[in-house]
Amino acid sequence: MLDNIRIILVETSHTGNMGSTARAMKTMGLSNLYLVNPQVQPDSHAIALSAGASDVIGQATIVNSLDEALEGCQLVIGTSARSRTLSWPMVAPRECGEKSVEQAKTVPVAIIFGRERIGLTNEELQKCQYHLYIPTNPEYGSLNLAMAVQLVSYEIRMAYLALDEKNAVNSDSSEVEYPPAQDIERFYVHLESVLNESGFIRKAHPGLIMNKLRRLFTRAHIETQELHILRGILTSMEKWAKK
Repeated sequence: MLDNIRIILVETSHTGNMGSTARAMKTMGLSNLYLVNPQVQPDSHAIALSAGASDVIGQATIVNSLDEALEGCQLVIGTSARSRTLSWPMVAPRECGEKSVEQAKTVPVAIIFGRERIGLTNEELQKCQYHLYIPTNPEYGSLNLAMAVQLVSYEIRMAYLALDEKNAVNSDSSEVEYPPAQDIERFYVHLESVLNESGFIRKAHPGLIMNKLRRLFTRAHIETQELHILRGILTSMEKWAKK
């Protein structure tokens, strides 16, 4: 899924930003880096700042135009600022991560980061379905390129992990068998009988304890195997009492 997400840098002018971007990506499991018409080629400085993510730099796809980088992508999100006169649907990093992961299940997704000094042009932003806005401190919103990539990559990873966990829970729950209502009722009858025989339930208030126990087991949402264990415990106690 994460391989379907492209991080695109447009006309990057500092090789250090390429390396730092690669590092930010790899720490969050992303590896698909595109460089659109870079003003300088990746060099040893980029490798040094990648801090172990040289494979991301080495495998980066270098293209001449943004259209080439976007080929095949069905969701395109471009970084922007709210102050632009161009009105467009906006997303914050968290929503960007969620949308990207959802779409990346089946199709390529592109997230575009503009030039260090001037960002993306209006023409480039018009190629996007959404504009990504990072809600920084209004009094000081200075983020360098790699910081912005790191923030967005983090939200992508969080969305990916949340989806992975949800799928795991759904998979586990689909394998769990829960007892039918009549079996639960038989258990309560059995439990009440044993508690009565043992003298645990007070005859003056016979329903009080059972009401509380019903609430307890309802909250626990016991599974079929767990119910069998409980019934087995009660049967064992009955046999012990007879001896």
